Amino acid sequence: MRSLSLVLLCSLGVVSAAAAQSSAPLTLTKTIALKSVTGRFDHFAFDPATNRLFVAATGNHSVEIVNINDGEVTERITGLGKPHGLAWIEGKLFVADGTLAALKIYSGSPLKLVASLPLSDDADDMVYDPGTKLLYVGHGGSSAAVPGRVAVVNTESSALVANLPTSAHPEALEIDPEGKRIFANIADSGEIAVIDGATHTITTTWKLARAKDNVPMAYDSDDHALIIGCRTPPRAVSLDSISGKEISDLPSAAGADDLFYEPSSHRAYLITGTGTIDVYQVAPDKSLKSLGSVKTGPGAKTGLLVPSLHSLFIAVPADGATSAQIRIYNTTP
Repeated sequence: MRSLSLVLLCSLGVVSAAAAQSSAPLTLTKTIALKSVTGRFDHFAFDPATNRLFVAATGNHSVEIVNINDGEVTERITGLGKPHGLAWIEGKLFVADGTLAALKIYSGSPLKLVASLPLSDDADDMVYDPGTKLLYVGHGGSSAAVPGRVAVVNTESSALVANLPTSAHPEALEIDPEGKRIFANIADSGEIAVIDGATHTITTTWKLARAKDNVPMAYDSDDHALIIGCRTPPRAVSLDSISGKEISDLPSAAGADDLFYEPSSHRAYLITGTGTIDVYQVAPDKSLKSLGSVKTGPGAKTGLLVPSLHSLFIAVPADGATSAQIRIYNTTP
């Protein structure tokens, strides 16, 4: 009788573990080692035609170009200061360099520098409007002497179209292509600047009430919701993207740094400096529901969601004897 009970208990334990794994909001499917990369990471870009992942290895002063099929680093762009924001647009790689205060543009095979557009210190995140072929780049605001700006760049001519002043450094940008608006997170002032994509003017700003230090953001076009990651206190906050009204907020891990929304699952993925991904369900009424958290690795705070692949890529810095990694998580519920 005793042995039968033990078998039953073990069986129940196995079932319980399997059930817990299947209910996890993300599943790790692959790990790619970046053996020669040191320091922290920032943003990513992706080329679906070639399955290449572009990784801003900020602490390594490089952009690593990884074939996600075989996990090989196929190219490396060196000589950079602090690469932050990346965008892959019609055969060109756009790199916002915070130290060199420039937008670097690369093209060809292998990639070579074809243009450099001067910006200001802390050139950072960017968002692209395929309808107008304009790229919006946050920069400046690192000190009182250097005002915050959002540069508007024509990606075909590499010309600066406009340079909009903001109250402080723009941390993250998102686009509403239907409403032809661009949203900019201004963390130091705890507000969101709303830019008219036609006139290139800031039409309004929304001051956050539930939390501040709003660094990353994501946009849910189906429900017209903005999801904001805040650091003080650590919260995920949803807003009505038409009125700016705050709808819902839930606790998050500390150090919110990157955030993505997946339309097919109506889920938001908040990547934090604690090496945690907090997952939220976004309801049609813009309310948030926590679906749990997934531990990644120390210092893993940025990544990229590729909805067509149902994949979330996370950069994990080197830690002691463990080399830097790209971890790929499946997002299928």
